[in-house]
Amino acid sequence: MKNTTKFAVLGGGSWATAIVKMLTENVSTVNWYMRNTDAIAHIKEHCHNPNYISAVEFNPQQLALTADINTAIENSDVVIFAIPSAFLVTELQKLTVSLENKTIFSAIKGIVPETGLIVGEHFNQTYNIPLENIGVIAGPCHAEEVALERLSYLTIACADEKKAKLVAKNLSSDYIKTKTSDDIIGTEYAAVLKNIYAIAAGMAHGLGYGDNFQSVLMSNAIREMKRFIKRVHHMKRNINNSAYLGDLLVTGYSVFSRNRMFGNMIGKGYTVKSAMMEMSMVAEGYYATKSAHLINEKHNKKSKTPIIDAVYAILYDGKNPKKVFNNLTDKLD
Repeated sequence: MKNTTKFAVLGGGSWATAIVKMLTENVSTVNWYMRNTDAIAHIKEHCHNPNYISAVEFNPQQLALTADINTAIENSDVVIFAIPSAFLVTELQKLTVSLENKTIFSAIKGIVPETGLIVGEHFNQTYNIPLENIGVIAGPCHAEEVALERLSYLTIACADEKKAKLVAKNLSSDYIKTKTSDDIIGTEYAAVLKNIYAIAAGMAHGLGYGDNFQSVLMSNAIREMKRFIKRVHHMKRNINNSAYLGDLLVTGYSVFSRNRMFGNMIGKGYTVKSAMMEMSMVAEGYYATKSAHLINEKHNKKSKTPIIDAVYAILYDGKNPKKVFNNLTDKLD
């Protein structure tokens, strides 16, 4: 792929906005799809997204903004999906152009609810996209800190090393450092699971547990993540690398973490419905919890996942958070 590679970013949220910002440091034009036509008009006139990380100022001449997903895809070689997983299938139903010969990178940190698949697997199995044409953009990295140009790190995973390096190069800058990986499945599952553990961390905070317990919770979470990922995709990996442990820590502890915020509200007594209504952003971990539970059932729970089980019991079985965490504390070490 040549340096004249054309990029598209699909999505209008905070992470999509951050990715567009990173790309504009390196490419002349980014094809940017979002559904909200009012937001498109606002960006063209006022040079910032009115709804998400509005501190980021864009040069509109670098943006090919469109409310037509097909236009963005047709005019691009690399398509970066940053649409919440809960809405991905609905958006893909709008496609009239082919994804053949496109390189697909997922910046979605969730499981597709309709299929129970991570995004890369969904594109491979539903659209027959070859695995070498699929990649993942993983953290640890919060959109809000990208907006502030605070030093951040990304892991770009793809089976095709050249494509991973190409995307990494075009996302890199003075404040964004990148590394590449060939662990597509493991990296994406880690990005999904850490949201569940961040909900657990938020619940613990809302229930009044302190830093001592949080450290034990995160220590158990990374080991639980390792067991889960090893079961679904066995390969050699260092679970302590930034794409796994680093992303878990920043999502579990950061004030910017929407999943931690969601869990905190549940711990404080909000119902799931009321917590969702209160938040303006999607907490991917809510949907990921159900999908992880179903994967456990499919594998007859061969891996011990007490944290995922606890979060599921609270969010989907309506169990009392205090009682569930009382039981959970006896299962951690």
